Amino acid sequence: MSDFPTPYTSNDLTGRVALVTGTTSGLGKRFAKVLAACGAKVALTGRRVERLDELAAEIEADGGVCCKVPLDMTSTDSIMNAVEVTEQALGTIDILVNNAGIPDAQWAHKMSIELTDQVFDTNLRGPFVLSCEVARRLIAAKKPGRMVNISSVAAYHYGGSAAALYSITKAGIARMTQTLAVEWSRYHINVNGIAPGAFSSEMMDGMMERLGDFSGSFPRKRVGQPEQLDSTLLYLVSPASEVVTGTVIVVDDGQGSR
Repeated sequence: MSDFPTPYTSNDLTGRVALVTGTTSGLGKRFAKVLAACGAKVALTGRRVERLDELAAEIEADGGVCCKVPLDMTSTDSIMNAVEVTEQALGTIDILVNNAGIPDAQWAHKMSIELTDQVFDTNLRGPFVLSCEVARRLIAAKKPGRMVNISSVAAYHYGGSAAALYSITKAGIARMTQTLAVEWSRYHINVNGIAPGAFSSEMMDGMMERLGDFSGSFPRKRVGQPEQLDSTLLYLVSPASEVVTGTVIVVDDGQGSR
C-alpha cells in the first residue's frame, strides 16, 4: 500500500513564499504570475520600479499576494536588503527563482571591464550571493526549500553570436546548481535549474534585432513562449520533485542545443 496519492503531484503552493528575480519583463514576470496563481506569496523584484507596480496590480487583481522589492543584482547590499524586506513582509523565503540576467552583446575582446563586471555580477555572482543568503535563513529556520536557477542552452552550445561571457555565466549557473544541491541536500533544500532555448523575451527580441530572425533555422521554425515553461517551473517547486536536486532541465523545443 503506497503512502503517496495517485498521481503524486500538485501545483498548490498555498503557504509558500517565493522570491523571483527579474520580474519586470519576460520569463521572470511570467514566473511570478504563475507562482502567485498557484497560491504562493511572491516578492516581485527588479530595477524598474514602475514595472513592479504594474505587475503587482495584475497579481492582486487576480487575488494573489505579493510585495514589491527593488533589487539590483550587482549590489550585495541590495540583495541582502531584498531578502530581509521579503522576510519581514511575507515570511521565510522557501522558493527562490534566480531568473535575472543580462546579455553581453559584444565580442569578448571588445568588451569593456565595466560591462564584463556587470554581466558577471548580474548573471552569476548575484545569484550565488542571493542563494546563499536564502539558504542560511532556511537552515536557521529548519525549513525545506526549493531553488530554481535559470541557465540557458548557451551553457552547453555556443554559436559565436557575440555572447561569449553570457554563455560562460550560464554555464556557471548550471554548475552552481549542481554543487549547491550537494551542499544543501542534507538540509532538504533542493536546487535545480532550467536551461531554456530561444524563448520570447526582451532579451531575445533584442538579439533578433541584432542578428535577424533566426527562428527559421530551428527544426520547428519558432521560438518558445514563456507560458510553455510553466509546467517545468511548477514541477521543480512542487512535491512531485521532492527527490530531484542538482538537475538542469533543458527546454529547447529541439533547437539543437546538444
